[in-house]
Amino acid sequence: MQDYEYFLSSINNIKGIGKKTAQLFTKKKISNLFDLLWHIPVSKIETSKTVNIDDLQIGKTQSVKLCPKKYNFPRIRNLPNRVNCLASEKKIDCIFFNSYEGYIKKILPIDKDVIVYGKIGFYKGKYQITNPKLVSETEDGDLKDLSNYSLTDGLTITKYNNIIESVFKNMPILNEWHRKEILNKFNNVSWNECIKKIHSDDLEKIKNSNYFKRLIFDEIMANFLISSEIRKKIKKVKKKEKNFDIKTKDSYIKKLKFDLTGDQKKAIEEINKDLKSKNRMFRLIQGDVGSGKTIVSMIAALNVIKSGYQVAFMAPTEILAKQHYNFALNFFDKDINVELLTGKTEPAKRKNITENIKNNKIKIIIGTHALFQKKIIYKNLGLIIIDEQHKFGVRQRKELSDKGGANCDVLVMSATPIPRTMIMTIYGDMDVTLIKEKPKNRKEIKTYSKLESKIDEVIKFCKKEISLGNQIFWVCPLIEKSTKLDHQSAVEKSKFLKKYFKDKIGLIHGSLEKEKKNDVLDLFLNKKIDVLVSTTVIEVGIDFPNASVIVIENANKYGLSQLHQLRGRVGRGSTESSCILIFKSNLSENAKKRINILKASNDGFEISEQDMILRGYGDVLGFKQSGIKKFKLADPILHKDLFDMAEKEVRKIELNNEKLGEYYKLLKLYDRASIINDII
Repeated sequence: MQDYEYFLSSINNIKGIGKKTAQLFTKKKISNLFDLLWHIPVSKIETSKTVNIDDLQIGKTQSVKLCPKKYNFPRIRNLPNRVNCLASEKKIDCIFFNSYEGYIKKILPIDKDVIVYGKIGFYKGKYQITNPKLVSETEDGDLKDLSNYSLTDGLTITKYNNIIESVFKNMPILNEWHRKEILNKFNNVSWNECIKKIHSDDLEKIKNSNYFKRLIFDEIMANFLISSEIRKKIKKVKKKEKNFDIKTKDSYIKKLKFDLTGDQKKAIEEINKDLKSKNRMFRLIQGDVGSGKTIVSMIAALNVIKSGYQVAFMAPTEILAKQHYNFALNFFDKDINVELLTGKTEPAKRKNITENIKNNKIKIIIGTHALFQKKIIYKNLGLIIIDEQHKFGVRQRKELSDKGGANCDVLVMSATPIPRTMIMTIYGDMDVTLIKEKPKNRKEIKTYSKLESKIDEVIKFCKKEISLGNQIFWVCPLIEKSTKLDHQSAVEKSKFLKKYFKDKIGLIHGSLEKEKKNDVLDLFLNKKIDVLVSTTVIEVGIDFPNASVIVIENANKYGLSQLHQLRGRVGRGSTESSCILIFKSNLSENAKKRINILKASNDGFEISEQDMILRGYGDVLGFKQSGIKKFKLADPILHKDLFDMAEKEVRKIELNNEKLGEYYKLLKLYDRASIINDII
C-alpha cells in the first residue's frame, strides 16, 4: 500500500465505527480518513476545567459536571426539548433545539453523572445550557482537553476525538512532495505535523503559524495543479490549424458603426493565434458589462467559418440566444447560413435544422443547451462559444471540450468581473483574456442613492424618462410580500406602480414559467410596456437598448458585484442612463460603503475586488451557493501571497515540463473534482 492510500481508505475500517456511525459521518460528507482529518475543529474545549455552577458566566461556552433528573419532551411544535438536571445540588436545565429524543436520552442518561459543554444562559431564575455536547460520562481519572467539532446528532465530541486519536496512532508519515526551497518558507514543517497541530491546538492561536499556512498552500497547489493538468491534456490534443484570410476580418470590421477598443483588438489577436495553432483553444474572455465581448466572439466565429468549419454559439436563455441570433444575421453576409435552435423551435423546423447541421449547410448555429443534445450531430464543428457561464464547473467545461472533437476550439465568455485570485481559482484550466476598456460611444451610467421616503421624486424622474421614449427597470429583492422581511416585493411593487403607469407595467420573477417570462421580456424589448418590475432574474446579459433607468429597491441587501451587474442592464444604447439605489435610513456601515463605492466607480473589476474584501470571496455572486467555492482553509483575499506563490510554483513545473512525481499523492488526497483519474 502506498503511504497516501491509508488516508483514502474507508472510515468503516476504523475500530469503533459501525454501520450506524458510518451513516452519521456520511451526513457530514466524510467517507474516508482524509475527509475525517480535513474536518477540522472549530474550537478547543477545556474539559479539564469544569466550572462550578456558582462560577458559570452567562453567554460564555463552558464545561459543567451535572446529573440529569427528568426529561421534558413537549408535543407542541417548535417548543424545545428540556432536561432538568442538578449540578452540586442546584437546578440547571439542558435545552435542545432540533435534536431527537433518542439522541438526548443517549447523551444524558437519567441519574448518571456527565460532563457537558455548551453556551450558558439564564432563564426564570436558573441556569440553562443550549444544545450541549457530551464530553464525558464520568470524571474518573485525569480529563484531557478536547477539540470541538461541528457534528451531527449521534456523534459525540468524546467519540470523535477518540477516533481522530486512533487515526493518528496508525497514520504513516507521508513522503514530502515539495521542493526544499518551498519547505524552507514554512520552516520545514511536515504535512503530518501540520494536520496533527490543527486537531490538537486552538485554531485561532495557530492561524498565522507555519503549520496552518503549509496546509493552505497544499490546498491551493492541489487545485492549481489539477487545473494545470487539464490544461496540458487539452493542449496535448493536436488539431488542424485553422487557415483564414485576415482581409475578410478587416473588411467586416470596417463595416461596423464603431471603432474597436485596444482590448478588443488584443483579444482578437490572442484568439486568432489560438485558432491558427496546432493546440486546441480553451479560452475565457472576461469583460465588464458593455465592454464588447460579443463582437469579439463573432469575429472569432467568422474566422472559423472562413476556415471551413461550423460554429455553435450557446447562450443560457432563449431571449439572449435570440438577441445573439439577430445580431449575427445583421453582422454576417448572406452567404453564411445562420440559424437559431431553442426549446421553442417547432418540431418540423427543428428536424430541418438538425439535418442541415449534419450536412454542413448551417455554418453558425445559435441557441441554448439544445445545441448539445444527442440528436444534434455536427458535420465539422470547429468552435464552441459559451456565453454568460461563470458558474460552469471544471468538469462541465472538460466534458464540453471533449464533446466538440479534436479540431474544435472552445471560447467561454463571462460578463462577471472577478478578482485575479478568483480567476486563477475558478478558471485555472483556461487561458484568460480580459477586456476592461469600454467602447467610446458608451456613456457612463450615473448612480444615485435615494431614501425610500422620497419615492415620489423617483416616480417623477421615471415619468420624465418615459416621455422621452425611454424605459425603466424596477428591481425588488422578493417575489411575494413577506411578514418576516422588511423588503419590497416585486408583486406588491407592480400593483403600487400601476397607479402611476397604468397598464404599461410588466412583471417577471424566478417563479414565473419560462415561456411567460420570455413573453414579458419580449413585450419590454418591443416597447409594448414602459416599466418592467422584476427580481434579480434580469441580471444576466440581456440587451435592452431603450432601457435608460434601473431602480433597485433595498439596495443595501445586495452585494456590490450584484448591484454592478444589475446596473449593467441599462446604458446599452446611446442615451445617458441612470441607476437609482433606494434604501432605508438605518443603514449599516458596510451598506453605506457599498453604495458609496458603486456611486464612485463603473469599473467592474475594481468593484469585485472591493466586494470580496467587504464580504469574503465565498459570497461574491453566489459562488458559495453554486459550489464553486472549493477551499476549506484558503481565502483569495487573506492568503493572496500563498496564491501567488502557488501560481509561480505551478508555472515553474509547467515551464520545465516536469512530471508530477511526488505531487501525485497531493492530487489524490485533495482532488475535490474527482477527475484526476481521467487526466493522469
